[in-house]
Amino acid sequence: MSGASEGRASATDVPAAADERPEPDGSVDDAATPVPPVRPGAAHSDAQLTEPTGALEQGDDVVAGGAEGAAGPMHRAGRYESRGGTLDRVRAYVLVTKPRIIELLLVTTVPAMVVAEQGWPSTWLVLATLLGGALSAGSANALNNHLDRDIDRLMQRTSARPTAMDEIAPRGALVLGLVLGVAGFVWLAVFVNLVAAALATFAIIFYVFVYTLGLKRRSSQGVVIGGIAGCMPVLTGWVAVSGGSLADVRPWLLFAIMLWWQPPHFWALAMKYRDDYAAAGLPMLPVTHGNVEATRQILLYSYLLLSLVLLYIAGAPAGWLFAAPALALTAGWLVFAHRLRREVTVAAAMRLFHYSTLYLALLFVAAAVDAAI
Repeated sequence: MSGASEGRASATDVPAAADERPEPDGSVDDAATPVPPVRPGAAHSDAQLTEPTGALEQGDDVVAGGAEGAAGPMHRAGRYESRGGTLDRVRAYVLVTKPRIIELLLVTTVPAMVVAEQGWPSTWLVLATLLGGALSAGSANALNNHLDRDIDRLMQRTSARPTAMDEIAPRGALVLGLVLGVAGFVWLAVFVNLVAAALATFAIIFYVFVYTLGLKRRSSQGVVIGGIAGCMPVLTGWVAVSGGSLADVRPWLLFAIMLWWQPPHFWALAMKYRDDYAAAGLPMLPVTHGNVEATRQILLYSYLLLSLVLLYIAGAPAGWLFAAPALALTAGWLVFAHRLRREVTVAAAMRLFHYSTLYLALLFVAAAVDAAI
């Protein structure tokens, strides 16, 4: 869809986040929310996306009278044809790659490399792997932003993304994603090894075609299966050191820990933005099954996570430098998960969400320290 024909929902069109409308007792509404169908890759109609007043914007000029005009519906801000200087344009392209998510992925890559090496690998190899991994992750995120720009406009959490605001052209985000993907493959193939390049590129393909185009708009299990793409940096980091071998059980155990970490992490966040997801037609678990069921699944996955931590301790085998902090961190996770199950509130969900981010980073650091010392 061209930027001239896309629209953006106003703030009044999108329901407030779940935590902004708590029940009198502090709980969140548990009823499953009907999900309007959204075709993968399809934009919503102009009737859904145009401003209710009928006023349209073109750059800084307002065209009144309720007619779309020759140019079609416009956003209140962010026309990529005329807004912002060079720095603003660069910033928009950087944001399309979701740099905060890239940071989290890279946090798991370096510890995997340290565990594989049983110490600190070559600094050049670490830097080369991180750069190639960042290029590949940025590619997947840019393509995801390009494909999801229609539903991003419908959610308050994502409506300010550059692709949703038309701060960059849809074609620009698409080209950026493709260029970063090719650059990541070539860089890793030349400076790391071909297996690492293949794994990183597989993650892009899986994230775009299986998750974004396949599952995200169709199944509440999208974050479970789609999470495979988010675990690939663990394997990429490992094969960068091992020369391409994945015969060791340790990278697969680290992969499994991260795979089982992702669903409760994202379901906790989805409890806060349940109305957002429902407005966009996304079948996240709290939308399709309600918050009580979401907390039950979060608790179940929390105990599965504990079992995988125990498996890593026994199967690595790991020493006390991993076992002690890992068990303490997982015990803390279970406390938050049980509290969420008992209270079923957005506040409890967000406490678990924020803790889970810290948990993953510290757990992988502990694995690296234990392997290196």
